[in-house]
Amino acid sequence: MVDGVVIPAGERSGATGSGGGPGPEGTGQFGALGLHLADPRVEASVLGLLERVETDLRASVASADPLVSEAARHLVEAGGKRFRPLLVALGAQFGDPDAAEVVPAAVVMELTHLATLYHDDVMDEAVVRRGAPSANSRWTNSVAILVGDYLFARAADISADLGPEAVRLQARTFARLVHGQIAETVGPRGSDPVAHYLHVIAEKTGSLIATSARFGGMFGGASAEHIEALAGYGEVIGVAFQLSDDLLDIASESVQSGKTPGTDLREGVPTLPVLYALASDDSDAASVRLREILATGPLVDDALHAEALGLLRESPALKRARETVRSYAEDARARLAPLPEGPARRALESLCDYIADRTS
Repeated sequence: MVDGVVIPAGERSGATGSGGGPGPEGTGQFGALGLHLADPRVEASVLGLLERVETDLRASVASADPLVSEAARHLVEAGGKRFRPLLVALGAQFGDPDAAEVVPAAVVMELTHLATLYHDDVMDEAVVRRGAPSANSRWTNSVAILVGDYLFARAADISADLGPEAVRLQARTFARLVHGQIAETVGPRGSDPVAHYLHVIAEKTGSLIATSARFGGMFGGASAEHIEALAGYGEVIGVAFQLSDDLLDIASESVQSGKTPGTDLREGVPTLPVLYALASDDSDAASVRLREILATGPLVDDALHAEALGLLRESPALKRARETVRSYAEDARARLAPLPEGPARRALESLCDYIADRTS
């Protein structure tokens, strides 16, 4: 599935350090996510929780079979933003972040996410993931699929210790992930392509981030009202992050998006700006030419790729996509209204600001 958060090259795994400086071993920076934790106590709480998650995550993928252990550790050790555990940690701030169930709940979310990446790389025939050879390219598709299944099993095992409600929520989230992947695989099937695309992102990315925020509040002992607010926020902020990554792939002149700009165009991935461009009825020469090029599919020809990228950057479609991202960011902020004012809520709001500004 989709990562949801881009990992800048050279950054270590995890998320830490609101000031942007290097954090403890094995962690990255809050600053790369646009997250600001002004309260030292909340920052220390979140950092400590993420460090325990990192330790438990590595322990949880161990197996009696050396090959399974090596393959299962592959993506854990490759890094990542640990965005889902971060949402668990922040959600727990609205209750008791030191509650015993919070760390294993975060591990369940990250294991589920990592499992989807193994399967996703097989479906995409990927050769690289997070700067390292993908599991399927290193060990074959069959091994990658089975290791993904193993990680799902480990997540379910840990969920069982958290109680039947955790098992139910994890299973329902997994079902949404699968539905989203199937929807993406078969395509719109006559429905509006933009609506279909937004639905796929909500199922594949928003669902797991929503459950992450829910788990934080739930296992931290937050009120029912606050738990629902956190889940609603997680769903929308997850979609917003993915959409903003779509825009960065086109608008960025650097590797800000974590990959070479225009990669989605070259691979024929129909992201939001492309869908808006294809649906446009603008009659100016640039818009007509852009539609002609995009209709041909993957842009493997360097000249056509460069032309399409230049046209998209100046197109009304990109402007419309930016407005869509901003609307999702503002929707996510509105979902936080029931939560009490304080550093944890301000941290979640800072993610909304970051998303709204990173693609403007």
